[in-house]
Amino acid sequence: MVGVDDGAFDRSDRYAPVAAVVVTVPERLEAVRTGNVRVDGTDGTRRVLALIRSLGPLDGVRAVLFDGAVIGGFNVLDLEAIHRGLQIPVVAVTRRPPEFARIRSALAKWFPRSAARRWALLRAHRLFPVPTTGRPILAAAVGCSRRDAVRLVQRASVRGYWPEPLRLAHLIASAGRGHRPRPPKD
Repeated sequence: MVGVDDGAFDRSDRYAPVAAVVVTVPERLEAVRTGNVRVDGTDGTRRVLALIRSLGPLDGVRAVLFDGAVIGGFNVLDLEAIHRGLQIPVVAVTRRPPEFARIRSALAKWFPRSAARRWALLRAHRLFPVPTTGRPILAAAVGCSRRDAVRLVQRASVRGYWPEPLRLAHLIASAGRGHRPRPPKD
């Protein structure tokens, strides 16, 4: 499976780090690529597709997993376009139900020209519960049935309830953020 997630960033940053990893489940890391997307931009779908393609041949990949349908703030992903571009099932998971009223309000306030398109992408796919060994999570799937998506997520969740490819992608994307060298003392 491929896992894609963004890493830590500040709202004042122009770009957010993103990582794509190929994991042979349960936990064998096969490939890693990093890139970036514009914070609150509209380049997420295009850049994520390019990042995944840079991993090499995807012949054995069964699905692409995302931590939600947004990356780098409000850079909303077009899950249909990613599925069409890769011809692989796409599953976006989230830990808790989105607060859609607040999201819609924020989109209208901060992105008046693109709010309708971003909103349509966010609401394009219904969320459904995924039972786990811990608390249930929610998922949206493109290119596979809900039943298959549930099995994929459960199979990728080797410890706890969160899929391992997403855990690894987040750690890798955040790796450069954790340590900022201090100037030497005289």
